[in-house]
Amino acid sequence: MKQIKDIEKRVTRYIGLDVHKDSTTAVVLDAQGKVLMQVTLRTEASVLVDFLRGLSGSLHLTFEEGTYSAWLYTVLSPWVEKLIVCNPRQNALLKEGNKSDPIDARKLAELLRLGSLVAVYHGSPGMRTLKELAASYAMLVSDGTRVMNRLKSLYRSRGIRCGGTQVYSPHHRRRWLEQLEVGARQRAKLLYQELDLLLQLRRPARRALLSESRKHPAQKILRTIPGLGPVRVARLLALLQTPHRFPNKRKLWGYGGLGLLTRGSAQYELRGGELVVATKGVRVRGLNPSHNAQLKDIFKGAALAAIQRPGPLREAYQRCLREGTEEHLARLTIARKIATLVLTLWKRGERFDAQRLRREQAA
Repeated sequence: MKQIKDIEKRVTRYIGLDVHKDSTTAVVLDAQGKVLMQVTLRTEASVLVDFLRGLSGSLHLTFEEGTYSAWLYTVLSPWVEKLIVCNPRQNALLKEGNKSDPIDARKLAELLRLGSLVAVYHGSPGMRTLKELAASYAMLVSDGTRVMNRLKSLYRSRGIRCGGTQVYSPHHRRRWLEQLEVGARQRAKLLYQELDLLLQLRRPARRALLSESRKHPAQKILRTIPGLGPVRVARLLALLQTPHRFPNKRKLWGYGGLGLLTRGSAQYELRGGELVVATKGVRVRGLNPSHNAQLKDIFKGAALAAIQRPGPLREAYQRCLREGTEEHLARLTIARKIATLVLTLWKRGERFDAQRLRREQAA
């Protein structure tokens, strides 16, 4: 009897969940891909946990990244041996053939069994507060920018020049509003009220974000890197959470929108009866479009800030320009250097050393 229980524990079950607002379809496969169970459940924590507790063996579970993924990851991860929240952009197989909840759940389970899923990182519970505060601050900044753009669009659509930031200033609004007709003036007043409220909300959100970021030891390390102010560092901590999820700098470049997208095919050709590398080689197709947009914004902003103040990064930028590198590519180089510094110093637990960086650049 004991041997039978030990065998059951070693047996692996592959579970795919197709999650929706009211219902979740689950399909369970064995190691050979045979369907052992197919069931539709209510999308409730207690129901899903009871379902997993009723299964024997080593449970491997997957579902797609979406609205419910963070909640499900927290609820279900203690009850399974392995949980992968997969990237729906990478699941091209789900788009082929017929489509239904059971079919999608079975395909997910099959991809999990074959090891063909790309996981989405969900971090640790200790970073959840910082992540939520960073998301709140980013949302307020984004909403404020949207309102500012709408205001300028309102003036520009009537041929009124409104460059700079004076158009947003409370001290000059009356002069700007007088240039609009009655209907547009009322619309502009509402936009100004919305902007004032968003700016008022942004200040406490920023304070809460910075206060929470100071609780993490890496904050003091990253603050020493040129171009990374307190807000950028807090957002970096919330987005990356740990440097050990990236084995090397190129993985971070790709995730942060700084890596190159390459395309190649038929890379070898016959010459004199022997296979040699083709002359056309691999072609570069620009920066990888599949990236974290917020992270790219942080690195680009840090690069712009770093090249405007004296230091080794500004010297590296000027060296690139002297060598004939175009300005946007030189800024990309500095953004990559900052990303590399973030990854390296964070892993080592070391502070930024300007003289050491100068020596490495001179070598």
